[in-house]
Amino acid sequence: MSAVHPSVEVLAQLRQAAPLTQSLPEQIAARLSERIVSGAYAPGQRIMEQAVAEEFEVSRGPVREALRLLEKDGLVMILPRRGAQVTNPSIEEVNEIFDIRAMLNGLRDRLIAERPNRTQLILALEQGIAKLAETAATPGPGDDYIDIVLRLNRLLTQDAGNHRLQTILGSLAVQTVRYTRLGLSTPQRRQQSVRNWQSLLQAIRDGNGDAAERIARQRVIDSRDAAVEHLRTQTA
Repeated sequence: MSAVHPSVEVLAQLRQAAPLTQSLPEQIAARLSERIVSGAYAPGQRIMEQAVAEEFEVSRGPVREALRLLEKDGLVMILPRRGAQVTNPSIEEVNEIFDIRAMLNGLRDRLIAERPNRTQLILALEQGIAKLAETAATPGPGDDYIDIVLRLNRLLTQDAGNHRLQTILGSLAVQTVRYTRLGLSTPQRRQQSVRNWQSLLQAIRDGNGDAAERIARQRVIDSRDAAVEHLRTQTA
């Protein structure tokens, strides 16, 4: 697996709707998130508090709080007398999480498309989607592409104007980022993804909430299906 992955900054910001000044536990959580997403921590692997505390030269208190943040995001589960363990959702659970995210992304993008003042957002989307088109066909796992996708999703979530929706989508984005990587791991899938993003941009330009909602849902479902197929292949 490539050593380059979505940045710590992006992973940290997915959980929050506004730019943040990270606390020490948030900084540790962001670093551990990156390792989980990249596969450096395998599903089912225990994360030892003392080892993490020694690595970051902190007490175990901030590490414990960081692990609680990761548990809230669905990346680890904390077991009595065993500590934190990287989650390993079943295919059924992955389907459920993506289905929820598809519905909420649809709502988010409908709200954006139907809002009158969206000129600045459209300009930012145009720039980001142009970069997606440039990187979609690049061989390899597509880390640069995925990094841009995460940033675009965060941009849309920030712009939705619904704080509760922002909070829920931020958490779902962190929970699904491992599987988003799988779902966008081939040039063919990334090119399909670019077409979906381009269609979404046009729907937002046109102020077409119905189309924006439909395209947003389909974009997530496409990623879900590709990720689940990848997981089934790994299991087989």
